[in-house]
Amino acid sequence: MKAVNLPKSLFENRQTLEIINKISENQSCGVSGLAGSSYAFLAASLSENTNQPILWIAENKEEAAYCFNDMERLLPGREVLFYPASYRRPYQIEQIDNANIMMRAEVLKKITATSKACIISYPDALFEQVLTRRELNKKTLALSVGMEVSIDFINEVLFEYEFQRVDFVTQPGEFSVRGGIVDVFSFAHDTPYRIEFFGDEVESIRTFDIASQLSLNTHNALQIIPNIEHKHHNEKRVGFLEYISKETIIFSSNLPALMGSMDLLFEKATIAFDKLEHTVIQSEPSDLFCTGQIFKDLLPQFSVVEFGQDVLFQESSSNALYFETSPQPSFNKQFNLLIQDLNQHHNDGYHTIICCANTQQAKRFHDIFEEQEMVVHYKTLVLSLHQGFIDHNNKIVCYT
Repeated sequence: MKAVNLPKSLFENRQTLEIINKISENQSCGVSGLAGSSYAFLAASLSENTNQPILWIAENKEEAAYCFNDMERLLPGREVLFYPASYRRPYQIEQIDNANIMMRAEVLKKITATSKACIISYPDALFEQVLTRRELNKKTLALSVGMEVSIDFINEVLFEYEFQRVDFVTQPGEFSVRGGIVDVFSFAHDTPYRIEFFGDEVESIRTFDIASQLSLNTHNALQIIPNIEHKHHNEKRVGFLEYISKETIIFSSNLPALMGSMDLLFEKATIAFDKLEHTVIQSEPSDLFCTGQIFKDLLPQFSVVEFGQDVLFQESSSNALYFETSPQPSFNKQFNLLIQDLNQHHNDGYHTIICCANTQQAKRFHDIFEEQEMVVHYKTLVLSLHQGFIDHNNKIVCYT
């Protein structure tokens, strides 16, 4: 058993370099022939070699979660963010997911500060419009150590943000005031903050554990953001593509199907809106959600790398790029078949790699192969990937 680094050719090959050249010329292209986690390797390569932000649009939430996990492992030095939908049904406020709202707020906050993040999302999330940067800035309370501000002012602002005052904070959207201490759980962070005052001066800012109340880390500043998914009638909202940098590379499968999903969601939102009791003024669906056409109209501002059976950007051979990869075969724990496969690929000149979740799993493979009393040509890599694949262009077997 020998640990190995992934061959550089998995990240940099002829087809990838052609895509990078097209992106540098602000062109879009369609790609085909990818399988398994080879999609993640291509996306990671584009992120590393262009140093541009990426928006990877998966077909659904489950696939987006797998893509997110792969990208986190392939880009350990890069900001990888998950951008989910905020609720399950339009206009059903009781079905809002606080954890998802927090992740959405975190993404919007971070992409205002950095333009190099890799964002993973899916149609249901992009269907929802977001606050403009100006509206988000208006709804952000920034505090820093040494700042002069009264607790009464913070109390007033948090009520305006529709935060709930409680004895002890336990979830986003809550705050408490005890003497010269303000605890607040912003929707932009996954832990609450404790702000200590000396008179009207911010003396310290710390995150703390809800259960133990013990401090976790000290900070020089923080930004308090309310639930930005509350659909207030007078707020200006835009599509997510209008919010992100125009340098962003859109990495997506089957854009026509994606836009069809958005149209279906919009139709459901319209039906839900028509059934509402309009005793309270509600925003129209067109003010809150995107249609497929709106999304399509914004695409020409970006470089798009599209893959799948039905693509927009493969109208000519000059914009079509082909990879030769195949999915990992299913061995159903029949290790004799796995050994035959690895050795056959080795004899054909392939690098054979087994990606393992941890070193214990790698050792287990080694032990099993020893029990078979056969010579096995393979190397292990501690890298947890969603799906294996075979790269025939570069003669690399990458199994999970």
